[in-house]
Amino acid sequence: MNEKIIKIQHKIEKKMDAYRYEHTLGVMYTAAALAMRHEVDLNDALLAGLLHDCAKCYPDEKKFELCEKYNISLTDVERQNTALIHAKLGAVLAREKYGVESEQVCRAIATHTTGAPGMDKLQQIVFIADYIEPHRDRAGHLAEIRYMAFDDLDQACRMILTDTLDFLSDSPKIVDPMTKETYDYYISD
Repeated sequence: MNEKIIKIQHKIEKKMDAYRYEHTLGVMYTAAALAMRHEVDLNDALLAGLLHDCAKCYPDEKKFELCEKYNISLTDVERQNTALIHAKLGAVLAREKYGVESEQVCRAIATHTTGAPGMDKLQQIVFIADYIEPHRDRAGHLAEIRYMAFDDLDQACRMILTDTLDFLSDSPKIVDPMTKETYDYYISD
């Protein structure tokens, strides 16, 4: 791990509660393992995994304030389900607060919650790592998805999106249209 990532890791630890920090480390190391398997830049995977939730622990009012400051447009669904805001905001904070210059890393952070049609390998890796990291234990097909993640990124994305939409269909939360659009893309692929 390079020195920049280690410095950011120390900063992130101070900004998160213990649960979120442990999850973040799980995503970072899972992303690294997937990157090695799928021939993606290891440092990009470590950095995107480390910063994927960098905006998650902010109170909603602060998230809205920062979105206004950085001119981040929010959809009606994001305004209603504020848990979704941290992805877009996190991508901007990665650049502005943590000095990330890689657009690919920022894109992976921005899409880690809903996915996006046509994700590159790094985006898929962070999307998948967030779902399968070792501290996760509630997803319906977790063992199969963990296995598939090391074999076929597209298929792992399909499985995650299917499980996510199945879960959300029984939830009062509104489904972000991007999740459905991503599902449609990967199912038709």
